Amino acid sequence: MTATLDLSLIPPLGAPRPQPVPAATETTLANGLRVVVVPRPGVPLIELRLRVPFAAPDLDTAEQHSAEASVLSGAVLLGTASHDQTGIAQLLQGHGAEMSVSADSDRLLFGTTLLPDGLRPVLGVLAELLTAATYPAEGVEGERDRLVERITIARSQPSVLARAALSARRYPGHPYAISLPDPAAVGAVTGTGLLELHAARVLPAGSTLVLVGDLDPAGAADAVAEALAGWTAGGTALESAPAAARHDPVLELVDRPGAVQSNIRLGGPAPGRTDPDLAAVRLAAMVYGGYFSSRLVENIRERRGYSYSPRSAVEHLAAASSVLVEADVATEVTGPALMETVYELGRMALTPVTEAELDAARRYVLGSMALSTATHAGLASTLAALVGAGLPVGWLAEHQQALEAVTVDQVQDVSRRYLAPGALTAVVVGDAEVAEAQLAVLGPLTVRREAQA
Repeated sequence: MTATLDLSLIPPLGAPRPQPVPAATETTLANGLRVVVVPRPGVPLIELRLRVPFAAPDLDTAEQHSAEASVLSGAVLLGTASHDQTGIAQLLQGHGAEMSVSADSDRLLFGTTLLPDGLRPVLGVLAELLTAATYPAEGVEGERDRLVERITIARSQPSVLARAALSARRYPGHPYAISLPDPAAVGAVTGTGLLELHAARVLPAGSTLVLVGDLDPAGAADAVAEALAGWTAGGTALESAPAAARHDPVLELVDRPGAVQSNIRLGGPAPGRTDPDLAAVRLAAMVYGGYFSSRLVENIRERRGYSYSPRSAVEHLAAASSVLVEADVATEVTGPALMETVYELGRMALTPVTEAELDAARRYVLGSMALSTATHAGLASTLAALVGAGLPVGWLAEHQQALEAVTVDQVQDVSRRYLAPGALTAVVVGDAEVAEAQLAVLGPLTVRREAQA
């Protein structure tokens, strides 16, 4: 005889805990660098994040800038006037640190974890990278060759093709339309070009340095000011220009002959971080397809078996925010899967969610926020993004309060405006020989026979 679980023995979920406001100390140095220090004793570690706005000036230069920025993010660690690549690594490792540098369409980000007694030495290394990186020709050639190989592989991946196709359709005329640099442009990058780009664009004014961990705020701010006093340059780091996304009602099919899966992508404008609608839209996207208990997952994964991991989310870039919907489905069910995806969007807009759905989504979002900022690393990365976007540290607590206040009516209202099928631009990457006839039944369709990222 099989025992049954007595659900009455399971305690109810408690109320979400309030999001604490980090005790942050903010300073702006003479060179224009904004410094945010958040003491978090208990764990003997410090997290460092330096965000440098690093956007392309315009679409004409975006391809070259994207290529150079991608190479620069790896090549900046190849050496300085005082230390070669090995010497830099040894200096950092002596204090439990390993510097990572990444670039995207908005910013250049330096990040590391270090032991508390290594703050001044690690800041010294960071100062060298910012003021005296050498970009040796041989090292740059090796870095760009590795990057060309990685980009070439990435451009063969259907998920990358789908995201690139959607970006190109939504942001024509803006650097956001270029999601990956051209391998040929990357192959043409030189050390001399990187030196010029670094001198012109890696600037303290407009940049933000966040420190989180076992440290004294006043002492940490003094250490930063001393270490980075030599990082001086005229001008202000360049933020991305406002991006007005275009809506195209015609579905685009990007042909990928022989593909066994079709990659469905839909995107549209979303509220920015300071927009009062953001909390309701985040919860609407969560109810729709944001986690395992969402409507889209229950429909095209659990009920129909079309897709393993459909998803939806709100994503923020510096100059635009988006609602994104993604689903990778078997080629033979491309049309039915898109039809169900659109059906669930329409249901969000036309019928109210239940209180239970809203409560579950709210708990999930609030829990995810708490987890993402529970560690030093998570809090440092979150604050670097928020402060870099011009938001106060207290935004986290304010957004939690906004999420807690969202009602069913508000979710339906924003769903009509942001999740309605007619508000989203859609692309599908897949085998046109199989998928074209299916998709043509659903409405106007254009087919691109040669996929380009």
